[in-house]
Amino acid sequence: MSPDRGTGSSEPQDRGTRLTRLPAGRRSKWVVLGVWLALFLLCLGAAGRLGRVRHDDTVSYLPRDAQSTQAYRLARWYGDADVMPAAVVFEQAGGGVLTAAQRAAVAALAPVRFAADGRAARFAVGFDSNDPQLVARVKKLRETVGAGLPLGLVAHVGGPAGQSADSYGVFDTIDGPLLWLALGVVMVLLLVTYRSPVLWLVPLVAAVAGLTVAQQAVYLLARHGGVTVNGLSQSIMLVLAVGAGVDYALLLVSRYREELTRFRDKHNAMAVALRHAGPAIVASAGTVVVSLLCLLLAVLNSDRGLGPVAALGVLGAFAAMVTLLPALLVALPRAVFWPRVPHFSGEPESRESLWGAVARAVAARPRATWIAATVLLVGMTAGLAGLRSSGLSAADQFPGKPDSVRAQDVIAAHFPAEPGDVAIVIGKASASVETARVLAGHGAGAAAVPRFAGPYARWDIPLTGAPEDPAAQHAVRRLRTVLAGVPGAEARVGGLAAIDLDIAAASRHDRDLVIPAVLAVVLLVLIGLLRSLVAPLLLVATVVASFGAALGASWLVFRYCFGFPGTDVSYPLFSFVFLVALGIDYNIFLMTRIQEESRRLGTGEGTVRAVTVTGGVITSAGVVLAATFAVLATLPLVALIEIGFTVAFGVLLDTLLVRSVLVPALAVDIGERIWWPGKVLGKE
Repeated sequence: MSPDRGTGSSEPQDRGTRLTRLPAGRRSKWVVLGVWLALFLLCLGAAGRLGRVRHDDTVSYLPRDAQSTQAYRLARWYGDADVMPAAVVFEQAGGGVLTAAQRAAVAALAPVRFAADGRAARFAVGFDSNDPQLVARVKKLRETVGAGLPLGLVAHVGGPAGQSADSYGVFDTIDGPLLWLALGVVMVLLLVTYRSPVLWLVPLVAAVAGLTVAQQAVYLLARHGGVTVNGLSQSIMLVLAVGAGVDYALLLVSRYREELTRFRDKHNAMAVALRHAGPAIVASAGTVVVSLLCLLLAVLNSDRGLGPVAALGVLGAFAAMVTLLPALLVALPRAVFWPRVPHFSGEPESRESLWGAVARAVAARPRATWIAATVLLVGMTAGLAGLRSSGLSAADQFPGKPDSVRAQDVIAAHFPAEPGDVAIVIGKASASVETARVLAGHGAGAAAVPRFAGPYARWDIPLTGAPEDPAAQHAVRRLRTVLAGVPGAEARVGGLAAIDLDIAAASRHDRDLVIPAVLAVVLLVLIGLLRSLVAPLLLVATVVASFGAALGASWLVFRYCFGFPGTDVSYPLFSFVFLVALGIDYNIFLMTRIQEESRRLGTGEGTVRAVTVTGGVITSAGVVLAATFAVLATLPLVALIEIGFTVAFGVLLDTLLVRSVLVPALAVDIGERIWWPGKVLGKE
């Protein structure tokens, strides 16, 4: 027997490479802990700094060559490009006609317009759209107009400024609660998984450290690298870093626990655990990071910005879990696992596995199993037929009714005859006569009279309905078409409806480009990892089927349970990237183990053995990741609810059905041919 190991172990004496020994070394672990402590202290407060470089205005989402972006830049010649109006409205609490006293009180505040039915009044206030204190200023306006009103009179603040303040206000206040909620959910799941009053804390400490360093890196990238960071990407990075980090921790701690029964010295046990679990964690994190970086191909800044932001979150989590976590674990005694302390015995622990029974049941009837699983997934995709991903109106962005939505309801009810959005047309002054003639011929009327500033002429064309209304967007398309034919005008059509139209077009472009790129990257990674063509193609097909099922089932829940009329324009793309990248993770963990076991047992028995030994930890990892994304569904923004719910449901579907049933059934049914054109030398 080795002085360090039991005779039952067949592990070679090599205890890992220099890299794996670094966080596991007797002296070097203290260096690793010291470096991480210094990094954490340097990056402390990164979340607050990140908020200062965040851009949630929709214009910042658009590419520079979009017409609405160009019109916005040209409007600066007129001094009002950055003016964001707020609509202040008043109504009777019970919906009645305003009394004389109420009308007088409203008129004393500002020049107002009263509704024709006498039941409401309104006036406008301008704000600077670039003002970092916009949320606070709108809040102050609400307090001011609501103070001292006569009994029965209520005020609401809406319009673009009110809507932006309500949306930005959510992101201004959720980062702290979101982090604590995510950590709380993970803490409960780790307590259940480890059944230890202490061990759960170690992965959480590492996760918070990795997230803090990642947030600082994102702040520097946003400030100096031109990356667009918005509230959505910041929230997704937070839950992704925590969820993915704890996933990697579960894999490493599971292998470390196993090695502690085979080694007397915990440092050697950790070095071997890192050497064996490390490649799977590296492949997993690398696949997720490369998939996320495919978003750099997008033209929509909010899509493109999410790629590096989320990738840095995963890299921060990965770095913490393969350096800080091992150093923390070897700095602590074995008693950190109490009450289930792994003692040295020379042989790994042997426990009956639920997943062993599942694997044997799947292997008994593989073809019937994978056909049934496929039918179930295809059935769930039926919900895709009604999916509406063209975007959400300002009112539909919130699950409840914030003040800005109530203001819009008052305007719609009592000022229906007033025009909605305005199309801002700006072109060369030298072609203004012909431009005005074309506009007049297309119903512009009095609005066809231009305003001049420098070398440009501007027309503000009233549109019918809200910016997201089909009629308003059709009018913008028509204006762009006819103005493109005016020689020398170089006219650009902007405004809120134009912004919505350009965002939708850019989102379609991004979906068509990024989704095939992600699939190609994932397929290449799997081919390189498994040295096979059949297995990677099958794995990609199962993950795509899982994505379609998750999207279809989620839409049915959104439409008929939550009552959402549609989804955010980026919802299909973001859901795809996360579900494919994260879903392939678990298949990597499983398939590499199937390949390893098949070399000595054959593909059939190797699959049963692989599912038996990996089922528990992979399922725990999937539940943890799903729970962290589900935290997004508790937030008061529909876009976050939709992404959080879909990713959580999709991860569970992939973990419990695709990874545990469909993939093993296919592997057993196809047999050794699944490794074509390579092969494993096993006993079939």
